[in-house]
Amino acid sequence: MNSEKIIIVGGGGHCKVVLDALKRSKKFSVYGILDSKLPPGTLVSEVKVIGTDGLLPELAREGIRCAFIGVGSIGNCELRKRLYKNLKEAGFNLPVVIHPQATVADDVEFGEGTFVAAGAVVNPGTKIGKNAIINTSSSVDHDCVIGDFVHVAPGATLSGGVHIAEETHVGTGANIIQGITIGKRIMIKAGQTVTDHIGNRT
Repeated sequence: MNSEKIIIVGGGGHCKVVLDALKRSKKFSVYGILDSKLPPGTLVSEVKVIGTDGLLPELAREGIRCAFIGVGSIGNCELRKRLYKNLKEAGFNLPVVIHPQATVADDVEFGEGTFVAAGAVVNPGTKIGKNAIINTSSSVDHDCVIGDFVHVAPGATLSGGVHIAEETHVGTGANIIQGITIGKRIMIKAGQTVTDHIGNRT
């Protein structure tokens, strides 16, 4: 069975992690990378940059239907949000990409465009919104609710029943105890342990 063609928007470090997951899953064939800062012909993990996101309408006309955002985020999701809007307006579908070496319970619910990296664990009863990043070796325990564009950074740990609102960043190695609610657009520092609820950023 032929794998479906997909394009990646953004050719930086996060793109390399996404490419590894796509190659190992074998569900998609990466057609190329779009990036405004890298010259066409540049290779990123052996995949060629073919132009900028100005090519989106042309690629859609060629019959490519799937795309994925290869840009990460550290506390600012505006670029990822803009790219998502552009991709949707051009008619692309954004699949959920899960690295084969991640452990994900069967009943986990995902929004479109979410990425789960190698070594991550997502346990039963969890709901994750669209375009979230569950990064390398992070742990999301049972019954968590994670909003759109949230980034759970490498090695971060969420205990059971944690709720995180959209666009929040949970830093590398951070720990959030059970039952905690964290509001919108919050920056949890690397290594921080969160034991109290945190409201929306004003």
